[in-house]
Amino acid sequence: MKLTTFLATAFLATSALAAPPAYTKPNSQPPAPQPPAPKINFDLIGFAASNPIGRTTGGAGGKVWNVFNETQLVQAVKGNTPKIVILHGDKPLKLAKRLFPGANTSLYGAGKGAEITGSGITVANTTNVIIRNLKISKILDNDGITLTNSTRVWVDHCEFASEFSQEIGPDTYDGQLDIVRASDWVTVSWNYFHDHWKSSLVGNSDVLRDVDFGHLHITYHHNYWRNSGTRGPAGRFGHQHVYNNFYEDFHYQAIHSRSDNQVLVEANVFRGDTREALSTYGLVIPEDSPNTSPLGDEEIDGFANLGAKNDWGPASINITQVGNFTKAPYKYSLTPLKEVISVVKKNAGLGKVRF
Repeated sequence: MKLTTFLATAFLATSALAAPPAYTKPNSQPPAPQPPAPKINFDLIGFAASNPIGRTTGGAGGKVWNVFNETQLVQAVKGNTPKIVILHGDKPLKLAKRLFPGANTSLYGAGKGAEITGSGITVANTTNVIIRNLKISKILDNDGITLTNSTRVWVDHCEFASEFSQEIGPDTYDGQLDIVRASDWVTVSWNYFHDHWKSSLVGNSDVLRDVDFGHLHITYHHNYWRNSGTRGPAGRFGHQHVYNNFYEDFHYQAIHSRSDNQVLVEANVFRGDTREALSTYGLVIPEDSPNTSPLGDEEIDGFANLGAKNDWGPASINITQVGNFTKAPYKYSLTPLKEVISVVKKNAGLGKVRF
């Protein structure tokens, strides 16, 4: 082969390898910008943060206790000295007796969360308690958590579960989280309540007006209620701000305001088999408990105000009295209504905050 022929052949081969890619017409429409992810705030908000007697801080600054069994747990939560108690364990801890945290206590489940069965928790006659990242399940003959005559309490990112069926009825288990006897300045946030008949009662008797009236200021926000019967929440004599919660298959009656109770209800979403989303009619429906009459127990009506728009889904509402609780006395930001389902389902319950 002549030298000139060789060089020409080599040049052509090299040129083919180095050729630019074929021309493609640019897309005339640039990709649509994606909406920013919803801002998630797990900080303390609501009545437990903003109230006349001071922000709820739990055991901040106190001794840290890492506990692994019932004996250690019971000992660690005693007393009123500031303390942070972290419960470890991959298996449920079956308590033989109710747990009574003292004042200035933070009780956390480690890592992905810790589970308590057998007996639940009573916060009684005390103040400044935080409970986070715990699962409370199948507590018989009492509530999962009871707050009684206590102030400044934050229950956050917990899970509450038992069983829900016609066979077990409303009285096999008591409440998941009941707040009674003049308890005040409470926030209930980012919890997962499910598979239970009667979930959260505020003020446990219509004969205790003198005890409860003027107390029971509670914020419920970003909780996920699923496959439940009643009390999401049900309140007497107090003020509850209920916002950005997601209710799925809350079968009988979700939010109930009775006996002069006031609720401010905004930006909640209801889906599935949910009969009544909100009622201020005083009747305690037969599916609730206790029932002394087959038609339900008569109480006087409560009050309700609607703030930001709610999505009632298939459920009905029955507001017999509009109240004067029209604005919460603290700062908060609402999750947009169209984002409530995804935000709450993704972020409520265990393992979202870790200790």
